Amino acid sequence: MTAVEGDRVAGDAYDARALQDKWQARWAEDNPFTASEDPGDTRPRRYVVDMFAYPSGDLHMGHAEVYAIGDVIARYHFQRGENVLHPIGWDSFGLPAENAAIRNGTHPAEWTYANIETQAESFRRYGISVDWTRRLHTSDPEYYRWNQWFFTKFFERGLAYRKDGLVNWCPKDQTVLANEQVVQGRCERCGSEVVRRSLNQWYFRITDYAQRLLDDMDQLEGKWPDEILTMQRNWIGRSEGADVRFAIEGRDEPVTVFTTRPDTLYGATFFVVAADAPLAEELCTEEQREAFEAYRAQVAKLSDIERQSTEREKTGVFLGRYAVNPVNGERIPVWAADYVLADYGHGAIMAVPAHDQRDLDFALKFGLQVRPVVDTGEDDPARTGLATAGEGTLMNSGPLDGLSKAEAIPRIIEIIEERGTGAGTINYRLRDWLLSRQRFWGTPIPIVHCPACGEVPVPEDQLPVTLPDDMRGADLAPKGISPLAANEAWVNVDCPSCGGPAKRDTDTMDTFVDSSWYFLRYLSPNLATAPFSEDEVKRWGQVDQYIGGKEHATLHLMYARFFIKALHDMGMVEFTEPFARLLNQGQVINRGKAMSKSLGNGVDLGAEIDTYGVDAVRLTMLFAGPPEDDIDWADVSPGASLKFLGRAFRVMVQAGEASAPGTDPATGDKELRKATHRALAEISAAIEDHRFNVAIARMMELVTAARKAIENGPGAADPAVREAAEAIAVTLSLVAPYAAEEGWERLGHKGSVAIGNWREPDPALLVREEVTAVVQVNSKVRDKLQVPPDIDEGELERLALASEKAQGFMEGKTVRRVVVRAPKLVNIVVG
Repeated sequence: MTAVEGDRVAGDAYDARALQDKWQARWAEDNPFTASEDPGDTRPRRYVVDMFAYPSGDLHMGHAEVYAIGDVIARYHFQRGENVLHPIGWDSFGLPAENAAIRNGTHPAEWTYANIETQAESFRRYGISVDWTRRLHTSDPEYYRWNQWFFTKFFERGLAYRKDGLVNWCPKDQTVLANEQVVQGRCERCGSEVVRRSLNQWYFRITDYAQRLLDDMDQLEGKWPDEILTMQRNWIGRSEGADVRFAIEGRDEPVTVFTTRPDTLYGATFFVVAADAPLAEELCTEEQREAFEAYRAQVAKLSDIERQSTEREKTGVFLGRYAVNPVNGERIPVWAADYVLADYGHGAIMAVPAHDQRDLDFALKFGLQVRPVVDTGEDDPARTGLATAGEGTLMNSGPLDGLSKAEAIPRIIEIIEERGTGAGTINYRLRDWLLSRQRFWGTPIPIVHCPACGEVPVPEDQLPVTLPDDMRGADLAPKGISPLAANEAWVNVDCPSCGGPAKRDTDTMDTFVDSSWYFLRYLSPNLATAPFSEDEVKRWGQVDQYIGGKEHATLHLMYARFFIKALHDMGMVEFTEPFARLLNQGQVINRGKAMSKSLGNGVDLGAEIDTYGVDAVRLTMLFAGPPEDDIDWADVSPGASLKFLGRAFRVMVQAGEASAPGTDPATGDKELRKATHRALAEISAAIEDHRFNVAIARMMELVTAARKAIENGPGAADPAVREAAEAIAVTLSLVAPYAAEEGWERLGHKGSVAIGNWREPDPALLVREEVTAVVQVNSKVRDKLQVPPDIDEGELERLALASEKAQGFMEGKTVRRVVVRAPKLVNIVVG
């Protein structure tokens, strides 16, 4: 039984709780993972960042996985003697805190900071190798002051602006949602069905960077998961085509539509406007007003996903007006429909039903003309009900007749440009970042609205605009406008420009603003004069390795990339991508399903740690499979991990008791030395390739080899056993830090095993002098031979045929064929 004697854990049994108590106190005192701030430190620098946690409660199983992965990477570079920055922080604004405050009648800060302290203690317990001196919380005024500073700088550059627009509205949380925060028509936070409404909102002009966001992905190829890059490209959605201007009868200005198939202009037989776009209301005639208003109310209940579904029956209403096709002068009817979205292109389309299935479905339902203009060799769409969207030859298209699609597109663009009715252009699916939120617990938008001066940014010397302390509970309840609007003492201010009476903007910022630059703040978290030290950014550069969930593929990652490009244009950073490498982890599930309270299948991280210890839980997480795969906790065994740790710990203790540091391993058992150095080489390669499960398997093999040497070989005092035990401690420190630290100390070493102790394998010991050749008779293994790795096929065949064991299965039979795969296999076919 293990016992604690002062600062020493006695005995050779692995006692997880005793080691945790001892080494948590030691690490808190020594702070071994603090990054050097000395500009003269010439060690290679490595910046490793885990996506930071939201303090909604204590750490859960998902946290256990992602932070174990990040910790292995950071510890590996600590071990290699690099100057590693591995910071920690909390993404501490957001709706959960505000909703908890409403329920409990408190201020959101109380719930937030209490949870942060709970999580901080759990992080310490979990043994994460973080630099606690750089800890930050995004809800601190010292942090969100710089959100406001960035906003004012973006405002000055035209990147922050306000406009009326249709927005996604969560009726439960009473706030606006960005498109990315709507999942299958529902709020990603609370699951409520999202509706569309018109509001005046603040945006960041991320669309100005659409092409650069695409082009700069070349820097990330092979370094980010292909799946994430594909998702980003699809979300940006670059389309080449043309803007075509359609005259509208009774309207002075034409309406522009974007199309990727301008070659089909002659086939446009009607015109469709998004039912919820202001344009539809403007174009509707009085005779059609009642029908249109009823239809628009119906469409408002639908999500964008439902509206764009190809399976849903098309609906619409005629607006009583006609457009004029710019290439043939035809009058075509203008309809409002639900399958066109107000925020795509210009909120209107030319409908070419013969060659677009949604347009065809609509045309057939409402009896509109279908005119094929591309001869694909298929039957008439009006008869079959199937649009012909393939390649073919243009027809019914005047000057385009006989041309292929590739020939017709540039020709029609020339024609509309000559006539002044359009131009070739590029369109993007990406929309500007909607950042207004009608809730309290977020960064106040630093704008004052003055009747005389308009929108006035709060001067830098008046930042931060802090949240009021006197609002709590019911004061924060959703009202459809920000709760801040009711706090007159906070809202009413003097205009910073003219000194007259004015009002603060009462919306707060999307919390993705907080997480778009926090990795820069880590570099100088206490700096009071700027958001970050530009010198420190130059010293550390971009994040070398970023770790987090793939659910952030089109939200956080896109916004962080935009932020860095904007800061690069402002001369504040030299790089144009925030994260050089990205590693995504899978989910921790239970019995094939995601864990949830409603399903009753949650696994409590704290309970698992109490039962098995931190080392065993971490080891189990990392050994379960590649980091990007899901882990089903029902299929893994922390108990088995605990038994392995006990075996590894005894090897280190026995070696430490039998010999002292400094023993020359060259005089030790040669086979064990080879096993040790092969393990070091293979573990290093596996860690570099993020195959942590493979690295652990090699650690297990090394422990087995060392135990055999102790129990059946030269014994614990052999110098090769000490070398193996030290290699076990060093490599095990990546995944099971408590066992490794204690084992290192029991081996007689001072200081932490985690810093600068990596052992490079001896190339001479990696050479395999012999390999095992399997001898088969009729594909069944009958013998194994130890042969030189460079043996030729003739010699290997001779040895196999001479094998006594193999000959026993060949008696009385004829050798018909011998298959040789030197140096590892011979199959003798007899009959």
